[in-house]
Amino acid sequence: METSGATELLKKVRKIEIKTRSLSHQIFAGEYHSAFKGRGMAFSEVREYQYGDDVRNMDWNVTARLRSPYVKVFEEERELTVVLLIDISRSGLFGTKCKTKREQIAEIAAVLSFSAGINNDKVGALFFSDRVEKFIPPKKGRSHLLHIIREIIELKPQSQGTDIGEALRYLTNAIKKRCTAFLLSDMLDVNADGSPRYEDALKVAVNRHDLSVVSVYDQREKTIPDVGLVNVKDSETGDSLWVNTGSRRVRREYSSWFAEAEAEAAHLMNRYNVDSVRIATDEDYVKGLMSLFRSR
Repeated sequence: METSGATELLKKVRKIEIKTRSLSHQIFAGEYHSAFKGRGMAFSEVREYQYGDDVRNMDWNVTARLRSPYVKVFEEERELTVVLLIDISRSGLFGTKCKTKREQIAEIAAVLSFSAGINNDKVGALFFSDRVEKFIPPKKGRSHLLHIIREIIELKPQSQGTDIGEALRYLTNAIKKRCTAFLLSDMLDVNADGSPRYEDALKVAVNRHDLSVVSVYDQREKTIPDVGLVNVKDSETGDSLWVNTGSRRVRREYSSWFAEAEAEAAHLMNRYNVDSVRIATDEDYVKGLMSLFRSR
């Protein structure tokens, strides 16, 4: 039984590798390189201040010691560290068309991994629910990338909920050097009024790292169909209640709540200048990722 399960997993890994590696080579590698290479800056040396230098780069300790103005000189980093923050909470198991949200996230994460690998970047992964389920430190190599993909497909969360703030705080504490980070989630981590619960953690993270958000959703989440009286269960909390979907008011209030949650998240990304894109489970993610890369 275990051998059969392992064989099935290898088949899944191989299938996703073939599809996403091909996309990475043919389409994304160049766009990824243009979007992210050269954005990281590494300290190089200290030299005397020259007319026109940015005063924000002043090294005040050296200036005070030598009693002459000195500035820090930075150079572009040719190698990046990429960290994928992957939401594996139970809400990701929802999907009514081609794929579940988690399956769509898995393919997107694989494409980003291989795109980074082609550019010789280190890649790490942080899997989270309402806690950090697993952290794979950034490394290079095909075997390392395949290890990440295996976990994307197979890792089962110990907790059921979603806490994006916890994942962002872990990233901030675990990766001290500035990195390129992708948050892949349905972003359904909101208060009762639809406002995001992760604003404080996001604010800190974007000051430390180059963060982009890929939000995955299912079209059916936007509205409730009229199917009469149904018992609805929250996949994360386990709470259930009876809902009269035949009521126009109920359907209208739900649609309004979901639209408000989307708008609040978009407003938050704009406020902190976070590059983001929304991709549906039945949508070709190529177009969405290309627009994300080109908007940078």
